[in-house]
Amino acid sequence: MSKDCSLLKAAWLIAFVTIISKFVGFIRDICIANYYGAGLVSDAYFYAYQIPSLAIILMGGVGGPFHSATVSVFAKLVNPDDKMPSEKVNKLFNTFLTATFIIFALFSLIIFIFSEQILNFIIHSDNQELVSIAANHLRIMTPVILIGGIIGIYYGLLITYRNFLLPNISPVLMSLSIIIIIAVVKQDNFGTALAVATTIGAFLQFIAQFPAVKKLGFKIKPNFNFKNNPEFKNLIELVFPAALSSTIGQIYVYVDMFFASQLKEGAWTAIGYANRIFQFPVGILATAFLVPLFPIFSRLVGEKKYDEIKYYFHKGIGLLNFAAIPIMFCIILLAYDVVQLVFQRGEFDSNATYMVSQALIFLSFAIIPYVFRDSVTRVFYSFNDSKTPFLVAFSSIILKFILNALFIGKLGIAAITLSTSLVTLINAVLLGCILLKRINLGYKTYFINLIKMLAAAIISFIINLMIYNGWIVNSANWFMLAIKTLIILILCISVYIIFAALFKVEYVGELLERIKNYIKQKFVC
Repeated sequence: MSKDCSLLKAAWLIAFVTIISKFVGFIRDICIANYYGAGLVSDAYFYAYQIPSLAIILMGGVGGPFHSATVSVFAKLVNPDDKMPSEKVNKLFNTFLTATFIIFALFSLIIFIFSEQILNFIIHSDNQELVSIAANHLRIMTPVILIGGIIGIYYGLLITYRNFLLPNISPVLMSLSIIIIIAVVKQDNFGTALAVATTIGAFLQFIAQFPAVKKLGFKIKPNFNFKNNPEFKNLIELVFPAALSSTIGQIYVYVDMFFASQLKEGAWTAIGYANRIFQFPVGILATAFLVPLFPIFSRLVGEKKYDEIKYYFHKGIGLLNFAAIPIMFCIILLAYDVVQLVFQRGEFDSNATYMVSQALIFLSFAIIPYVFRDSVTRVFYSFNDSKTPFLVAFSSIILKFILNALFIGKLGIAAITLSTSLVTLINAVLLGCILLKRINLGYKTYFINLIKMLAAAIISFIINLMIYNGWIVNSANWFMLAIKTLIILILCISVYIIFAALFKVEYVGELLERIKNYIKQKFVC
């Protein structure tokens, strides 16, 4: 009971700060949509941002390879209750930090020099103005690449020491920077303010972590002890395949960029906004449960307590699915209304709303495999195995290209997000099957609960679809549309919970009881 309490408390805290971070990110996207719409400048910015985002979000973000490798190795070397790290641990930290700085500095320099050539390669378009604006944005944002991996190491250390707040709240700084700067500049025909604000925001994230890491007792000092260092070798063996895996994920993005650039103007911006809406609820859930679970997995693997790993895996993924499944059906039902409410103003018109909602609906099918894939990947990392997730991701690149080519003629923009969902599903299945050779996590229980949850969600969807289609109150104005969306959303979730309880879905009664206790006792178990 105390273990469950500790996990849920951490999940509540991370969910709370992630909601704040995602909400501010949402406001940022609304501001960008208002000032730039879905057109040439926004496409150029989002094309250019894919490379810095690889560093600061995929490589250095929470769940990225630098964060994951740091947690996996340091969770076995330190006691979070110790006041100061040992000299050996501090040297390992500085060796990893030094190597990361050198590598990312070289990448930053190369990308700055060859920015236009790189974007010419990945943007399949004859519009040289688009490429030129995107290249200028990329040159401005190259410092973001430099600090990406360093931020990831800081995040990993803080989470190892159970400091969940700062790593999950600091992305707010980038969002606030963008909101403030573009609101002040206003007239910005080439989107330069966006690129400058992104760079400033990244530096603020870096600066925010620094005092917290120093407070843990780590002394920042260059260390070039790269040879004959088994712990550092272990870190590199984890980071390299995981970084390649993240890069493979980015190759998926470049494949999507290639096809999106053949569609009408604003297509890539629409896909970006769809992904942001998708990540708002799903990212909160995955972060809330998987961030505190990962150090637990790593510690239990080190202690060879495999039954406890199985317990925590089912606890985490069960609660994740219970929350994620109704979100998927709500997105399918309410996608257009939500996009219209959130984005349709200023330069963002009804055509842009339609593009984003179509992309979002097909992306929502990825929710269940997304949750499973990320949960299983954390188990692989806990076993110091980042090669398997990399190889599985690498094997799907050609499949991603083929699926895009097959669907794009008939589905247009939706083809790109549908192929993403299918590739996520295939990767999840492969990883789940391979993991069986290492540890039996009891998938039978997982599928029984999943089928019950899906049945409850489908019944809820059918009932609420009839209500949605029979809605008689005029929802042409913003307020009435918001009321309609809110009512349907509440009904969807309420009906789902009722039927999930009737189907005796595991965790439902326990979760409801804990929510009640949480409200009554204010985190006191």
